[in-house]
Amino acid sequence: MFSSFAVPSLPGRGAVRLAAGALASALAVAGVVTGAAPAAAAQDDAARGQGGATATIGGLKTHGTAVIHGEDGDQQVQAGLFEMSVEGGGTLQTYCVDIQTPTQKDAKYQETPWSSTSLGTNKDAGRVRWILQNSYPQVNDLAALAKKAGVRGLTEEEAAAGTQVAIWRYSDDTDVEAADPQAERLADYLEKHARGLAEPAASLALDPPAVSGHPGERLGPVTVHTNSDGATVTPPVGAAGKDAVRIVDKKGRPVTEVTDGSQVFFDVPEDAEAGTAQLSVQASTTVPVGRAFASDSRSQTQILAGSSESTVAATATATWAAGGAIPALSAQENCAEGTLDITALNKGDEPFTFEILDTEYTVAPGETRKVPVPLPEDRPYDFTIRGPAGFEQRFSGVLDCRTQSAALADATHPLSEPAPAPVVTPSPNPNPNLAETGSSDATPLIGGAAIGLVVIGGAVLLLVRRRNEQ
Repeated sequence: MFSSFAVPSLPGRGAVRLAAGALASALAVAGVVTGAAPAAAAQDDAARGQGGATATIGGLKTHGTAVIHGEDGDQQVQAGLFEMSVEGGGTLQTYCVDIQTPTQKDAKYQETPWSSTSLGTNKDAGRVRWILQNSYPQVNDLAALAKKAGVRGLTEEEAAAGTQVAIWRYSDDTDVEAADPQAERLADYLEKHARGLAEPAASLALDPPAVSGHPGERLGPVTVHTNSDGATVTPPVGAAGKDAVRIVDKKGRPVTEVTDGSQVFFDVPEDAEAGTAQLSVQASTTVPVGRAFASDSRSQTQILAGSSESTVAATATATWAAGGAIPALSAQENCAEGTLDITALNKGDEPFTFEILDTEYTVAPGETRKVPVPLPEDRPYDFTIRGPAGFEQRFSGVLDCRTQSAALADATHPLSEPAPAPVVTPSPNPNPNLAETGSSDATPLIGGAAIGLVVIGGAVLLLVRRRNEQ
């Protein structure tokens, strides 16, 4: 995904997006409650993933030109490498995997499992990773790469353009070619020889990201998964003194450094009042090639092509109480099902009950339950689950699971007949034959549309439910 340009209006797509927007607005406004007293502040949950690198996109750095062949004619776009700046230090190089979705300027991205992106439902995602590992910039000997592709030579711009075009053919299943003959030959070579590879592991993750239990217990274990040689543990805020919550190993010894496979626990004092605490783990490492990066601003999904030594981080939360329901919640976007899968654990001695979209769920004492929450494509969601003793857990993000080409195939059956969603016009382009890249003016219009959709959210939500029941 990479070029930023206006997408033609699609038959029926406006109606589908209108319903989706209204459902998302209903989620954001209604929230999710359990009847317990509210807490002063909700704990945020990064639904896209539980750890890894967080970065801000800086735009295209090395690129050439490609041509998309479509039913409405040809369109030129830029094709090549993006650069991202990592929070805490480091630089990433990425290609995109959704050719017709714009990049939002300065969008923040989070390292993300394939299952939370369009790659999760793409049988050719492993071929994309093969291309990344066998082309530029992982292969920086351009003479050797040119020889394999059967061309007389390659510049960095030609290598980047050819690699991006080959990726698009598998990520978007689209008819696209590089404008430069050398880059096109490279794209053909990579497409022909690509083989499926497994998804790379996260640079850093904690499993599970949420635990619960009683005071006087060691809550956990929380297992560290990382490709780094070592990572630093930051204890909960205020973790000083004999009455503080400590981070320990299974023998009760304080932990400040961990490695891959280490297990840590929250050691909660026996007389501690009901509450929550959060630990963080941070490391410096190179992020594995092929990791996906997604943004909650609906900026096009990226896939990692190269990484400097970069800062990565992950968090885990503990909740405790002497009695009653003691919940622990985490979430993961599931693109195969179009849901946000909330995992709810109850280590208490009473049931934990909560409601989402007029549906009530109960987690029995000692039970772990997965609750799939259906969400509309491309629309923000933001809701909070509340529990006993002021417990709150907030879930927010954007379910971005389909490329534009996949959406086209599903746009022929409108839910109703309201006016189609507006097409966003890009800012002026000095070259009218070359699509603008790197940023988009879509965000303000999308935000304004979402506010308007709240008014009709109830009616359209009913339409969505009826459609789901058919």
